Amino acid sequence: MDGGGRFPESLNPGPARAAGVSARLAGNPLLRFASRFPSRALSVRRVRGGQSMADRLPRGTGLVIVSVSCAALSLAGFVASGRYDAFVAEQGRPLDVAARIAGFGVKRVTITGISRMYEREVLAAAGIDWRSSVPFLDVNEARERLLRVPLIAQASVRKIYPNDIAITQIEREPAALWQKDGVINVIAADGTVIDAMRDDRYATLPLVVGENANAKLPEYLALVAAAGPLAERIKAGTYVSGRRWTLKLDGIDVRLPEDDPAGALARLVRLERNERLLEKDIIAVDLRMADRVVVRLTEEAAAARAEAQQQNKKKPGAPT
Repeated sequence: MDGGGRFPESLNPGPARAAGVSARLAGNPLLRFASRFPSRALSVRRVRGGQSMADRLPRGTGLVIVSVSCAALSLAGFVASGRYDAFVAEQGRPLDVAARIAGFGVKRVTITGISRMYEREVLAAAGIDWRSSVPFLDVNEARERLLRVPLIAQASVRKIYPNDIAITQIEREPAALWQKDGVINVIAADGTVIDAMRDDRYATLPLVVGENANAKLPEYLALVAAAGPLAERIKAGTYVSGRRWTLKLDGIDVRLPEDDPAGALARLVRLERNERLLEKDIIAVDLRMADRVVVRLTEEAAAARAEAQQQNKKKPGAPT
């Protein structure tokens, strides 16, 4: 190229130049290899060095980015303000709301195996209410929630599209009430606490009182069975000092021995049959000694007995 920007020779190679090129190719293996491929086999897209990133983006991309950013900021503010939690508490999760609008809300729940619990208790335990939807109900989570209820031994939850949920459960059988420190709980036959005493649905169950009385429930139930005709009159049993039982019969305390309490009860049955002992004005019967029975009178009976003794002493010839 000369000073005027012109090439001093033609751009079209002549015979001599072509011969020179051929000679160079012959002396260079890489050039010989490259010469085997025609130039049209390689297609390279060149980008102008001065083109900005904004020029290369599709038209309208900026508007989309701004809209998404504004929506994200609005959502973050909605959540941070606490209004999202209030919305979920009132209407349910957004996915559940959308599913209900589409016609997949929970309209009926069928509960099988319910015995001691109320339907509202089962639904609350499973976390199912009018805000729930069938597609987005997590049946595994609902089942785990049900199994956290001590009264429920087994449970399963199924979806029935479009609007039904089926719950099947097996409840533990309550065997007795256990009172400790003024708190009454419902226990199973093995003494496991399965529910709290919240209303009168368990009022007819046997009652045991005291430390570890729940673990001794089979022993107490065996004593009640050994009481024969007096069994229906036994209202409760108190486990005393971790060793023996005191039974409550119609307001009368029957103190049983640590050894052979069933034999002591058999003695009480005979006394009641022969002497109507429990019909007298007494508040306690002590059977802890094998050779005697000690009774404690009511205050009125004790006062009347003391007065009778005083009068007997004042009579002529009465022993002093």
